[in-house]
Amino acid sequence: MFKIYGSEMCSDCVACKENFDYYGVKYEFLDINTSLKTLKEFLILRDKEAVFDHLKAIHDIGLPALVREDGTVFTDWEAYLQEMGKEVIWSHRSESCSLDHKGC
Repeated sequence: MFKIYGSEMCSDCVACKENFDYYGVKYEFLDINTSLKTLKEFLILRDKEAVFDHLKAIHDIGLPALVREDGTVFTDWEAYLQEMGKEVIWSHRSESCSLDHKGC
C-alpha cells in the first residue's frame, strides 16, 4: 500500500486521491497540514530523496509525494496510473499551491 504525503488544500493531492479511489488503488493519505509529525516526516523525505531536487529548484512543494512499500518515492501519480492503462480523471481543478500556478 502506498503512503501519500499531501494536503487537502492541494488540488493535485485531491485529484490523486479521487483517481486512486476511483481505480481502487490502496493508499494511506498523510495530510501534512494536520500533524506536525507528518509534516516533519515529509520534510525529512523531501530533504533526502533526489526525486525532489528538481521540484525544489523550481520552488514546488513536491506534493503529492508517494512512497511505495519498498520505500521508493515518486511524485508523478498521473504517469503511474497511465502505466497501469488507466485514464487520469480531472473532476475539478482549483487553484494550485505553487507560485507559478502549475502544481504543488
